[in-house]
Amino acid sequence: MSALGKVVRSGVGRRRVQSFVMALTTLAAVTSSVLSLGLLSAVSAPFEHAFAQRDGAHLAVQYDGGKATTSQVAATAHATGVTDASGPFPITTALDATIGADCTATGGPGMPFAGTSAPPVTVTARPNLSATSGLDQIVLDHGSWPTNANQIVLYNWPDDCLGKSVVFTSLPGKPSFTVVGFANSLTSTASGWTTPDGFARLTAAGARADTQMLYRFASAGTDVQIAADRQTLTAAVPAGSLEGSQSWLTAEQQATGNAKAFVPFLIVFGVLGLFLSVLIIAIVVSGAVVSAIRRIGILKSLGFTPGQVARAYAAQAMIPATIGVVVGTVFGNLLAVPVLSGTSHDLGAANTSLPLWVNIVVPVGTLVVVGITALIPALRAGRLPAAQTLVVGRAPKAERGRAAQRLASRLPLPRAMSLGLAQPFARPARAALVGAAVLFGAVSVTFALGLETGFSKFQDQRAAGFNDASVIVVPGQSDDSGHPQRPGGFYGPNDPRTPHLDPAKVSAVLNTIQGTKAAFGWGDSGASIVGAPTGDPSQVDTVSGDFSWTGLELIGGRWYSGPGEAVVSDRLASAMGTHVGDTVTVVQQGKPLTLKVVGIDFDTHDGGRSVLVDSATFTAAGLTPHIDQFNVELGSNVDGPAWAASATAALSPLNASVDHQPGRGKSDVVVTMSALVATLSVMLLVVAALGVLNTVVQDTRERIHDLGIFKALGMTPRQTVTMVLTSVALTGLIAGLIGVPIGTALEKATLTPMGNAVGMHLPPSVTNTYSLGLVLPLLAGGVVIALLGALLPAGWAARSRTATALRTE
Repeated sequence: MSALGKVVRSGVGRRRVQSFVMALTTLAAVTSSVLSLGLLSAVSAPFEHAFAQRDGAHLAVQYDGGKATTSQVAATAHATGVTDASGPFPITTALDATIGADCTATGGPGMPFAGTSAPPVTVTARPNLSATSGLDQIVLDHGSWPTNANQIVLYNWPDDCLGKSVVFTSLPGKPSFTVVGFANSLTSTASGWTTPDGFARLTAAGARADTQMLYRFASAGTDVQIAADRQTLTAAVPAGSLEGSQSWLTAEQQATGNAKAFVPFLIVFGVLGLFLSVLIIAIVVSGAVVSAIRRIGILKSLGFTPGQVARAYAAQAMIPATIGVVVGTVFGNLLAVPVLSGTSHDLGAANTSLPLWVNIVVPVGTLVVVGITALIPALRAGRLPAAQTLVVGRAPKAERGRAAQRLASRLPLPRAMSLGLAQPFARPARAALVGAAVLFGAVSVTFALGLETGFSKFQDQRAAGFNDASVIVVPGQSDDSGHPQRPGGFYGPNDPRTPHLDPAKVSAVLNTIQGTKAAFGWGDSGASIVGAPTGDPSQVDTVSGDFSWTGLELIGGRWYSGPGEAVVSDRLASAMGTHVGDTVTVVQQGKPLTLKVVGIDFDTHDGGRSVLVDSATFTAAGLTPHIDQFNVELGSNVDGPAWAASATAALSPLNASVDHQPGRGKSDVVVTMSALVATLSVMLLVVAALGVLNTVVQDTRERIHDLGIFKALGMTPRQTVTMVLTSVALTGLIAGLIGVPIGTALEKATLTPMGNAVGMHLPPSVTNTYSLGLVLPLLAGGVVIALLGALLPAGWAARSRTATALRTE
């Protein structure tokens, strides 16, 4: 090994704590940066590539066939801003389908068994389904394209149904089609495709024929631009003709939203980690140079050139930083696995690895930044004259801090504390470095606690509304274990074999049972929503009773109060471009019902995509409301099992029974986010505290002679600890007072984009995360970080022997 290599190895081995700090801080920075940049690229690039390759449509619009003619719809292809268009195509929505008895599939998630109802199907026909030109090219996953009027291709059905039959039971003629393939539309423009003759079979059987157009626009990159484009189309056709639309931004959000929700807070942690890395490395290398001035002089006297000295001290920082970069890159890739595992298979992005270029650019870029940061003080070491380094002392100049010392001595404080308060003024630059380290730590803690509070409130909201109940009442009798057994299994909400509750009778019985505080009934009506995204199921829930006790929140508008009114969930409204005052059309077994949207609520049940309607509205329109569950709130101090026993006995004649308290499962995505935030914030907090520790150790060693004098004059170990801790307390307090507002601002700027990534506008109950009880302890957080970092060197100073300290210079 060369002489230079021995110097580097000796320096790294001698400064184990400093090396560990540098490795840890670069690890935190690289982990966050790899995750944020990698996730953004991994989930966006496949969608963008698929959208370009398949000529995706910016907007798919469905027009009412009874209000706008085909020629009027076709003319919208020349509307202002339209750069390309395809159609018109015939389309019919909300066809109730039954899987044929000859289909033996057990189904995937949410799919029923053979012979039962399937999710409603939106069917369209195109002249050439296998075309490789035109907007929204359909990709065949399995099987073949339909070639005659009796065949159909479906999306997201069990593979076992290939070659089997599907019956559209909501049509009077109940036409049956053979499933010949499975395909997908990138922007979910339909969930079933057939030939023009096949579509004619549906209309002959009673299906309503509407018209679909696909568009590209000059400007369609934001929700605001898409809304403006939609308004242009609305003005180009007869009033009320535009029934629904689907934006390509919604499709992108469905495919990439969960992963993109991680990006905002990971970027913040990545930037904080990078700045903290630069700061800590500057502190460590500068401290190494200052504390080793005499060693540098010896190296120069032995023949080391200025360049060799500079390289030696830069390398002492690069070695631990390289270790941190390598481990951080690996760690970032491992953490990406659970996040990317849910990426849409339709994009060809279901792999759980980050792009290769991210694993190259981030580590190399971090090492370059670290290298430049370490080289600046290292070059200073190389330029020091050999003679000066051999004779210079390390104590601060005598005139520094004298005014502060005189002022502190006049304060009514113990002498040890006044000495500590004045100490930062003797080395203001070093105090500034301590303050900067504490500042980043305080920002990280404030930011992390704000996010964690927001996550907790979001999880609480998931347990509110239609997920809130002490117990639930469902159809069916209880088995021997006390769990309800629904007769006949699940056939679909519109299947006559599916059991439902009589809301009036159940409500009357519940009101007679002592301990019942409040209750309401609800259920999936089996209706479909015209214009809702076909790739992500949504449902219309009919409600009987008052659910205000559940705490379900409104984002805008009001709750329904009269016939023909509805409240739409925020996520569904965002996906459909629906606002308060608009109308939505729902269809139950071929019967349409137009509803006025009077409110937008923050609701996470049914995937956050639901329409709430009063049961009376359905009944008045000649539709059938389905109630298959009652949510019951029990009074305080009510014994749940005893109430359940009484209720089961009373409800038994109504073929209903009580289920246990419904599960209030947490979002796995939010749980993963919470774990990441906790991990990264703890890492940065430890780094900040270790940065303080390194600086205080260096300062204590340089002042060891002064400590010896103080001890000789009678300073006790406890007073020594007090002096050292006080020397960083004021700096920590100031840094904390500055860091908390910065951390709160970062959290406010981060939480909202995280919700927007998944199509949610978070309510104030979630975004208002900082209470007085949280902020006050955080304001003192800077002091805590500083004291934690200074605690070990304070103990070392207290244990040092007077004679040894007096002999040290």
